[in-house]
Amino acid sequence: MLLLKLSAQDLLTLHERQHMVPHLAARWRHFRHAKVSVSERSAWAESLISLANDLVDADRGNVEMVVECAATTAKIDRPPLIDVVLVGRHPQENRPSVQLVELKRWSTVTRIEQATADFVDVPGMGKKKHPTLQLHEHFLDFTGKTGPFQGMEIECGGFAYLHNATQDSVRPLIEVDAPTGAYARVYTGDQREELFHSLRRSFDAQGGAAEAEAMLRSMGLRNTPLLDAMIRSRGADTVFTLRGRQKEAADQILEKAEKAIPGDKRVVFLVTGGPGTGKSAIGLQVKKELEAQGRTVKYASGSQAFNGALREHVGYGDGKFKKTFTSFKSFVTTPDPPLDVLICDEAHRLCERSKNKRDARKSGTRPQVDELLDASRLSVFFLDERQSVRPDEVGTADLIRDAAHRYGAQLATYDLREQFRCGGSDAYIRWVHALLGLSEDAPERWRPDGLMHVEVADTPQELEQIIRTEVEAGASARMVAGYCWPWNNPQGKEKRLEADVRIGDWHRPWNAKGETFCADGAPPSRIWAVNDGGLGQIGCIYTAQGLEWDWCGVIMGEDMVRRGGKWEFRRGKKRKEAPESKIWRVAQPGSFDPDVKASGVGPDEFALLVRQAYHVLMTRGSRATVLYSTDEETRAHLKEQVGPVEIHGLRPTMQNRQASDRRARENRPNRRGGEAGKSKGQSPDVLF
Repeated sequence: MLLLKLSAQDLLTLHERQHMVPHLAARWRHFRHAKVSVSERSAWAESLISLANDLVDADRGNVEMVVECAATTAKIDRPPLIDVVLVGRHPQENRPSVQLVELKRWSTVTRIEQATADFVDVPGMGKKKHPTLQLHEHFLDFTGKTGPFQGMEIECGGFAYLHNATQDSVRPLIEVDAPTGAYARVYTGDQREELFHSLRRSFDAQGGAAEAEAMLRSMGLRNTPLLDAMIRSRGADTVFTLRGRQKEAADQILEKAEKAIPGDKRVVFLVTGGPGTGKSAIGLQVKKELEAQGRTVKYASGSQAFNGALREHVGYGDGKFKKTFTSFKSFVTTPDPPLDVLICDEAHRLCERSKNKRDARKSGTRPQVDELLDASRLSVFFLDERQSVRPDEVGTADLIRDAAHRYGAQLATYDLREQFRCGGSDAYIRWVHALLGLSEDAPERWRPDGLMHVEVADTPQELEQIIRTEVEAGASARMVAGYCWPWNNPQGKEKRLEADVRIGDWHRPWNAKGETFCADGAPPSRIWAVNDGGLGQIGCIYTAQGLEWDWCGVIMGEDMVRRGGKWEFRRGKKRKEAPESKIWRVAQPGSFDPDVKASGVGPDEFALLVRQAYHVLMTRGSRATVLYSTDEETRAHLKEQVGPVEIHGLRPTMQNRQASDRRARENRPNRRGGEAGKSKGQSPDVLF
């Protein structure tokens, strides 16, 4: 866990806005399940600000401060926390540099035992361990055999900072018999110049954004984007480094498979979790390991976009690999013999019946969940009930449980809690839930945490400019919108996309319909999310679900507007552009999703589906979300909930980062195992 990651100067900006301590307290309650004491709040406000000011005064304001950080994400009830981890780049060695910091507000100490300085007496607090002994323990946690820095080429040290003390007032801490080592330095308030010299000697002035990101990845607090990890591995290496409960779930599935597949007993494994908790990562890892054992495995998904992305970028040129990925409706006819394992991702998108729009005779006549259970000996379902976005989607945990009971199957369940999407920011996920009314929590203003960035654009032009600027600087990004405009078919023989999404004089097309490329290189919808030609089109819930980008621009239409302090939900009406035209336009603003706005969908269900669609769209960004609403009152509400944004402060623009931190999307492999579509100027991943 960690409570905050920001550069020193940005942490001061956050504090000036009076957001720092409330954010730390909220994160503390989330992780520790306890309130924060007044003394702890006071310590954060005083000690963190003292250290941040010193970094700025030493011309090291760009050094990253990772606050209240544990060295592991393993399942430990209360892991020990280091006050601050300073992360940057060493000015001489040209490699990552880390300093572990213990902050103390002590103003004076006395020795307890004459023979050792391991313990001292602090007035009003009693017997306390020497702070550098605490640093020694943290040093071993971070650099030991199981630590995140084990085997890494880094410069690592540490110091205790007693900013309220003088050398004379804490003499027992610095005398000759005090602990020694690279982590055993002690600085007091009258040693600021010595501290400045040490900081300049340890860190380059340019800062350590790239190094901090790499550190979080090595600690399991950042994941490589799913698609990039799959492209990189191609089944030849570990798809993902599963962590904590993810690994536990995968191990249990593999154990069940080993016992179930040789026999006749049917087994159903149900894994639930919110966005970014690693459901797909577990499924893909399990698929790889079972295939390596010679098992027959297929990976079915309720998301056409997710399947399309995997086939386009991961299965490029490999027909056998592509055939292992399919959709739920592919099992109307039961495989003979049955598969050993069927992995069902995005199971919240299960339908009552499998429908074949091209040939109704090939549609299913039984519940779709029964078709899936009949297809294999072991069925694995991954679902998040908050991501159901159509009225005919019936995938719930209860549905899976009831089906398993009807089949007399052994049911095993597992719930994932830790999430890694949206920068690993649990605070952002909770904020989105509260903003959209998907939780009982009262909406609160967003508090920047250095993990996820949020801002509100004034115009669609501004939103697009931000997204395009980030792409040019090396980020992955897309624009998406609520389904609030008619979606016209490609026009003419050249398949020209109509500019359906119209906001004032800003007109852009939806992503293309159909299975083939359209005019100007617009890709088909199934690969819009990952093809370079997709940047100029607007994606929707059905082409974005299951995928992620560094930056995501989300346009809220008038299907969900703010009125009188509450959300209102509206269904749209369309009109022909001209009497003889085949082009449809907006007659009355609102939802144009034909399934969601249908008259058979009641008002409560309609509202829930719209909320959940925006929940999915707002959780596609792994670094930043840019919001815009076409409705002025709603836009004002969003601005109130997000708060002010500084362009060169807390906004993590790629162009303001070091070149080594600009991690472009991985290139898909070509048929010969190299890379296809490689563009110039792409930087390799930073290895920490």
